[in-house]
Amino acid sequence: MKLTNREIAVFGMLGAAMYASKTLMEFAPNIHLVGVFTIAFTVVYRTKALYPIYTFVLLTGFFSGFAVWWIPYLYIWTILWGVTMLLPERMPKKIRPLAYMAVCAAHGFLFGTLYAPVQAILYGLGFRGMIAWIIAGLPFDAMHGVSNFFCGILIAPVILALRLAEKNTQNRQS
Repeated sequence: MKLTNREIAVFGMLGAAMYASKTLMEFAPNIHLVGVFTIAFTVVYRTKALYPIYTFVLLTGFFSGFAVWWIPYLYIWTILWGVTMLLPERMPKKIRPLAYMAVCAAHGFLFGTLYAPVQAILYGLGFRGMIAWIIAGLPFDAMHGVSNFFCGILIAPVILALRLAEKNTQNRQS
């Protein structure tokens, strides 16, 4: 998948915007816009959305440390990308925002469960330890899921803004 110079610049900036949004929201644990951006980028850029997503993942590692907690980031956002890719592209307009919000919320509710297997392996927790890890994190996952649902209200406007920017860029190049 060959990228143009413009795409390299745009995807780098979008990944940086994801990282900046998460950093700015660190005062509020488990409340951030990373899911919003992941879904919006996937709807607009499809497979190429992996570029800004992994720019975000790498920036997170560079600035916060490539530690054990970071390893699930290598797949956890890709799962959200994959689920979003499975959504029908031609959903009825009225259903789209709710579908995007529901997927974003589900990812937040399941974040700890998706995160736990790698932590269990790396820390030698075994299956019972992994289940205990998941149960201990349920209040945080609940907050994450609820906040993702409400932050998900921004997905449709972000998609609209990205599509408008793409359309304006194409018009200028014509």
